[in-house]
Formats: sequence, structure tokens, C-alpha cells
Amino acid sequence: MAITDDIVKTLKDPTPLYAVAGTADLAAEKLQRVPALIEKIRAEAPERFEKIRNTDPKLLQDRVAAQAKDAQTKVTEALGSVELDLKKIGESVQDFALQGVGRAAEAAVKVQETYGTLAERGKGAVATWRGDVADEIEEIAVAVEPDPRPAAASTSAPAVDASASAPAKKPVAKKAPAKKPAAKPAE
Repeated sequence: MAITDDIVKTLKDPTPLYAVAGTADLAAEKLQRVPALIEKIRAEAPERFEKIRNTDPKLLQDRVAAQAKDAQTKVTEALGSVELDLKKIGESVQDFALQGVGRAAEAAVKVQETYGTLAERGKGAVATWRGDVADEIEEIAVAVEPDPRPAAASTSAPAVDASASAPAKKPVAKKAPAKKPAAKPAE
């Protein structure tokens, strides 16, 4: 039964959904910056193209050749100083492996922190979205649902019913459009 309880607990946990919502909210925020970035690139593009057109190919070729010679010299020096001591090589491999494990653990911690941050952001975003949706539903409900006062006045209900229907409208104004006005007493 412990496995079943774990599965049920995992399926009921909203954190992954909040993380997805947080990721979507973050993506939407970042996408809002794209038009400004495109405008910046569009403004800088002619200048950059002109700079490339005015570059002398011979100077560029000489610079690349010099960098290639420098890189070749460094590689030759590095390979010349390599010792063929197998014990040192084994220790180096072991050190690299331990460094890799450490980096993997560090990355896992960062992923967990990011996941938590996105889940918190998603929780706030979902709360905001729910509020926005509730406002929209309230507006639709007010537009669609008729005012209960004229209906109560048209029936031969006592004065107590008319006052009972007035407080029923307050919850509708407080983002509770799904609730119906107070039930009318049986005739």
C-alpha cells in the first residue's frame, strides 16, 4: 500500500503544474522583450553590414593566419611537455572524474532551486490568472443574469423576500458569480 500511497501523493501534488505555469509566465515575460530586441538589431544591421563590406579581405586573411600560427605553436608546446607517466595520467583521470561528479551534484542543486523558483512563480501566476478569469466571469454573469429585484417585485412575495434577495447580489459583486440568489420560498 505504501507504493500506492506514494503514487496518489505524487499525482495530487500540484508543484509540477505550478512549475509549468511558472515557465510559461517567464517565457511570456521574456517574449515581451523580443520586439525591442528586434528593433535594436534592425537599427544596428546597416552599420554592421557596412563595416563588413569595408573590411579588407587581405587584412582579415593575415589576421586569421597569425592566429592559426599562434594556436599551432601553443599546441606544439603543450604536446611537447606531456609526460608519459601512467601513474600521473591515472590520477588526473580520477581527479577529472571527481570534478565531474561534483559539477553534476552542483547542477542538480541548481536545477532543484530553479524548479522551486518556477513553482513559486507559477503559483503566483495561477492565482493572478484565476483572479483575472473570475473578473471576466463576473462581468459576463452581470451582463447575462437578470436583476433579481424586478422578479421578486412582480410575484406576490412578501416584503421579507425582497429584502432577502438584495443581500444575495452582494456575493455576486464579490467575485462569486456562480452562486445563485437566495432561493424563493415555496408558494
